[in-house]
Amino acid sequence: MFKPVNRTKQRQKRHRRIRFHMKGTDLRPRLNVFRSNKQIYAQLIDDLNGVTLAQANSKEIEGLNGANIEGAKAVGSAIGKLSVEKGYKKVVFDRGGYLYHGRVKALADAARAEGLEF
Repeated sequence: MFKPVNRTKQRQKRHRRIRFHMKGTDLRPRLNVFRSNKQIYAQLIDDLNGVTLAQANSKEIEGLNGANIEGAKAVGSAIGKLSVEKGYKKVVFDRGGYLYHGRVKALADAARAEGLEF
């Protein structure tokens, strides 16, 4: 019998598999990316203490469409500036089970341009 593909469940399965090997610490937090059809979100997370250290998303930036690469670049530069201000230069990049392509890659490149190392 043919089973339909549930892409969300497949992505969540990939994300769990990646997260098994990846942990954010207070010295090197995890930069997590989530993208929906209309928005894109990024968080710096300390997994040892269970704390979100900084966050940025396309909803908070005025006149920004989070569904395109320009929006992802703006969110990447915003999270990069926030993390450098708080003293976090090195992070672990968690792509959230998404392909490193398009909006996810644009966000990562913009964060690197602001001074983050991963």
